[in-house]
Amino acid sequence: MQTKTKGLIIREQTIGESDRLVTLLSAEFGLIKAFVRRAKSVKSQNLSATSLFAYSEFTIYRGRDAYVIDSAVPIEVFFDLRQDIERLSLAQYFAQLTYYLGSEEQPSHEMLRLILNALHLLCKGNKDVRLIKAAVEMRMLCLGGYMPNILACYRCGEYESDTMFFDIEEGCIYCKNCFRNNALTAPIGVITAIRFICLTDDIKKLFSFKLSEENLVTLCDICEKYLLSRVEGRLTTLEFYKSIKSL
Repeated sequence: MQTKTKGLIIREQTIGESDRLVTLLSAEFGLIKAFVRRAKSVKSQNLSATSLFAYSEFTIYRGRDAYVIDSAVPIEVFFDLRQDIERLSLAQYFAQLTYYLGSEEQPSHEMLRLILNALHLLCKGNKDVRLIKAAVEMRMLCLGGYMPNILACYRCGEYESDTMFFDIEEGCIYCKNCFRNNALTAPIGVITAIRFICLTDDIKKLFSFKLSEENLVTLCDICEKYLLSRVEGRLTTLEFYKSIKSL
């Protein structure tokens, strides 16, 4: 039985001479691994629609051992990502995060919207990539079941103080009177940004906040360290992105 769904290709692997095994993120079905027969052939109608970062409408069916993509029609291929190695490497990082934090056979509407909006902003090139990265990391963790306790100080319940502290290990915040020695210092502006990233209902507005340079650096540090404390497996795409940034 054939099923139609829209999804984003987040992983691809060549099988044999011309077949392709892809992982796509679908709003209705979450992560789907599927084969594309003769996808690498220049005559294949599915060539561009099943490439990495292609957002397409797929017609799939369940074969004997796996899903098979019967046809695919591209909606957006995010071609401009290939024009900038830094933005392309960041997109690859987002794809790997999606693979690690997504779920199979579970609706993933919000996760798909998050990644599509992030790729769109990377293509436009008018938003600080550090802000995009931090927002995707923290929101992706929330969607993956790792939302930190950021509503108030974990110990005394104080909502905010001029300086607060983010505990990477415990995934919570403390006020200036309750902090633990290993918690990271976070000005209230950074805590407000983290709360916005975690709690906003409008994914389109997720990247709309602004921070000073100093606070943006702090936000990036907290989001990346918190993610690395929760995600199992080596994030090779993050390593590559950071190597590009250091050049």
